[in-house]
Amino acid sequence: MGQDKVYTLSQVAQHKSTKDCWLVVYGRVLNLTKFLEEHPGGEEVLLEVAGKDASKEFDTIGHSEGAKKMLSKFQVGVLQGHSVQDLGGKDDATNESKKEMSAFVIKDDSSSTFKSLFDFFVPFMAASLYFGYRYVTRSDNIGY
Repeated sequence: MGQDKVYTLSQVAQHKSTKDCWLVVYGRVLNLTKFLEEHPGGEEVLLEVAGKDASKEFDTIGHSEGAKKMLSKFQVGVLQGHSVQDLGGKDDATNESKKEMSAFVIKDDSSSTFKSLFDFFVPFMAASLYFGYRYVTRSDNIGY
């Protein structure tokens, strides 16, 4: 999908608004305009690097393999002087990103609630018993 089209960095730099947001990652020219609202980090993060080569920022954040595979979905071309390898099809990237996103769902069950209460009260009870024992065995409480 548009992978044969070659762009210069100055051409990419003309696309840096909320209505037209392009950037470069790993030599791929990406049109992320439709992805701005869906981006988990917020659209502001993408707009900061819009019109630029954002490969360093992409690596710094530590994106998942699913996010790396999604790059081809938004690719409109290649940056001049770069060649890119295929990272997988559009369907593979979409399925993998859904699989990875489901790992972040926190399920509310009674065992986790009980465990958190247990984790709080056991140290509290141990400290209470220790200080109670120290209070009872103080020498000024004993009638000497």
